[in-house]
Amino acid sequence: MAEYSILPADGSSPEEEREIHRGIARGDPVDAGPRDYGRLSWIVRAPDGSIVGGLLAARVWGWLQIDALWVDEPLRGRGLGSRLLRQAEQMAASQGCTHALLGTFDFQARGFYEKHGYRVYGQLDGFPTGHIHYHMAKPLTSSAPVERQ
Repeated sequence: MAEYSILPADGSSPEEEREIHRGIARGDPVDAGPRDYGRLSWIVRAPDGSIVGGLLAARVWGWLQIDALWVDEPLRGRGLGSRLLRQAEQMAASQGCTHALLGTFDFQARGFYEKHGYRVYGQLDGFPTGHIHYHMAKPLTSSAPVERQ
């Protein structure tokens, strides 16, 4: 019998990721509708070309899933983070997304996201030890409420 290999996939290709998601969908007993996964990202570059900020996200099942939003410390408070967030939300909404979700920590940007309409719907205490990871969401349309648990 042939041996199967398990290899690290650092930097996996979009096609490899799609195949893994297709495999999951084939085994799901419930039809949750089209996953419609797509990556979305924005990069903020300084005049010298260096990266000083960005937003990494995905569109999935009609939701914008924000994975990372960062603006270099000296540039914070100038509206770049808000612009990144608005652009992501607007593009996602134009592609059919009705909600957005993200995670942040007690030592990061909860207040920033609340200022932009996000609300905590859950939290994970002790991740990392001594801190809290907040799960936040917001509707991208006024007719789509975010459920709280």
